[in-house]
Amino acid sequence: MLRRFFAVLLALAAFGCGSPPRAAEGSKPVAARPSLGAEPAPVFVTSTNGLSTSEHAAAPVPVTDADPQWGDPLAPVTIVEFSDFECPFCSRVKPTLAEVKRAYGPDKVRIVWKHNPLEFHRQARATAIAAQAVYALGGSRAFFRFHDSAFLHQKNLTPENHEKWAVEAGVERGRFRESVASKRFAEKVDDDIALAKRVGALGTPGFRINGVTLSGAQPFEKFKEIIDAELAKAKELVDAGTSRGDVYPILTKRNYEEPALAPGKAGDDEDPNVWNIPVLRDDPVRGPGDALVTIVEFSEFQCPFCKRVKPTLDEILRAYPKDVRLVWKDNPLPFHPRARAAAFLARRAFEKRGNDAFWQVHDALFETQPKLEDEDLRRIAEQLGLAWSPIALAIEKNKSPKIDASVELAADFQARGTPHFFVNGVRLTGAQPREKFEERIAAALEVARALVEQGVPRTKIYETVTKDGKLPPPPERKVVPPPDAETPFRGDPLAPVVIQIFSDFQCPFCKRVAPTIAELEKTFGSKVAVAWRHLPLPFHQDAPLAAEAAQEAFAQRRSAGFWRFHDALFEAQATGIGRDALESIAARLGLDMPRFRAALDSRQHRAKVEADAKLAEDAGINGTPAFVIDGYFLSGAQPAPAFKKLIQRALDDRKKR
Repeated sequence: MLRRFFAVLLALAAFGCGSPPRAAEGSKPVAARPSLGAEPAPVFVTSTNGLSTSEHAAAPVPVTDADPQWGDPLAPVTIVEFSDFECPFCSRVKPTLAEVKRAYGPDKVRIVWKHNPLEFHRQARATAIAAQAVYALGGSRAFFRFHDSAFLHQKNLTPENHEKWAVEAGVERGRFRESVASKRFAEKVDDDIALAKRVGALGTPGFRINGVTLSGAQPFEKFKEIIDAELAKAKELVDAGTSRGDVYPILTKRNYEEPALAPGKAGDDEDPNVWNIPVLRDDPVRGPGDALVTIVEFSEFQCPFCKRVKPTLDEILRAYPKDVRLVWKDNPLPFHPRARAAAFLARRAFEKRGNDAFWQVHDALFETQPKLEDEDLRRIAEQLGLAWSPIALAIEKNKSPKIDASVELAADFQARGTPHFFVNGVRLTGAQPREKFEERIAAALEVARALVEQGVPRTKIYETVTKDGKLPPPPERKVVPPPDAETPFRGDPLAPVVIQIFSDFQCPFCKRVAPTIAELEKTFGSKVAVAWRHLPLPFHQDAPLAAEAAQEAFAQRRSAGFWRFHDALFEAQATGIGRDALESIAARLGLDMPRFRAALDSRQHRAKVEADAKLAEDAGINGTPAFVIDGYFLSGAQPAPAFKKLIQRALDDRKKR
């Protein structure tokens, strides 16, 4: 089941805004607690995109766009609820959550639903699957209407009622029947169950509040105590310059505690597969080349959990001096701003002074963590006799094919967080205790020694045990029609690869990815062109009119005018892109203002914007930013290497035709 969970992460993980349609509930305080089902009036609900941002999806308690949710994706506190529609205690806590919504509002608290139907609740799993189908067809608004009906009629969770509640929630009956019959939403339920086990949410309801555990149908005061503490922590981060989008992953990593495991049980037995992880000649290695067990570690130098597991790995290498080797793979996470710079230093040490120098730098970096500013890196470099200027230049240019390739490999094999290990190809996630590693090592040694007895050389053991292992799944594909004459376009019309961007001018993650797209255009030149597709999300109130305004700029000045308006909109995003801002931008860019105002008043370009959104819906694209690269799909504000890989793949495909 965990394997399927990571497959979903790979397909969806992204930096981005959320999916359609979303509802939310208001924040007016009330004197008394509401009765069951009495929820605040809808205001807005949103989610983060395609498994939210990559940061949110890679957090210890991941939040994804596959999750129904209430509240702002940038809210400083996220409550992840593991729940069961047949559980009376889940029903009992519902009014308390309504009170949380009223007390804090959607700007401060986001509530995310995860399915955890318990085995002894006979109707819970089928209800969860039906609810997930409703979410897929109607978004969070429809999901929570279905959710309310299910809890109000908890003793009658029948298929007939599922259909009735789905229709009442606004879902078309035929599509609901087809979706439930297809059973494709059972996988999401299984993924949630696997996640619940991994984070230790074994009963219902179970909550993780920015990673802090709260179990059971607790009173409002218990929630308030944790929420208030987390709001204070979030304020400190934001005041210190942390972006709102990074608050959830940072605080969750700080707060999350790996659940205690029952004796003899592995936490991620749900993925028993052997994966064919390549070990390359230029990978740093500790331990003998003929070791019977190879531990491949995807890691980075700013992650506190990577630092925490280092003593455990040192103990393992001392305990198995002839039988275990450790292979390092870089995976600097985007929300750790100094991780990549530190990786450049370690890579330079490897290239100039060899394997031993890498591990010297490795140890020094973890020793100085969290102090990883340039002066800290320079001090380490000088202690090893490494010239600083080439390292500083590499950090400034931010280019390393080796590190980029390692990050891509991590994504391919769903090694989304750090640290992430493969023990002779078998996955082991997180900063696990020594006992967990020794369980995997013992199993691997048993297989390896049997192969040695059969005549396999020790130097060939890793190759032998992984040669038939699983390989990464192919990249996701989406079918959308090519851009027409009314689609804003940039680049050579004959470019072999066209990147179609589905985006929203009010989405902060769409703004964040714009420089990456510019970098790709510069890198690939005439091989790549860019087309813009409008996908204003329902909870971004100014986005639809902004899209129409940009389309009017296209109508007046064609693509050149559109892209200038596009840039100006993203520049103005922080201060607002309402009607006054749109007119101000248009005037500054010299557009025909009477014509511009008339186009906005008459909603002249609404049909074009809605047509683009319909293309997205038909292709199964729910969030922004999203990209279709000559048929290959990429969700969210991913780093440049993720785009480059798909662009190169598309170019190679063209050569084969």
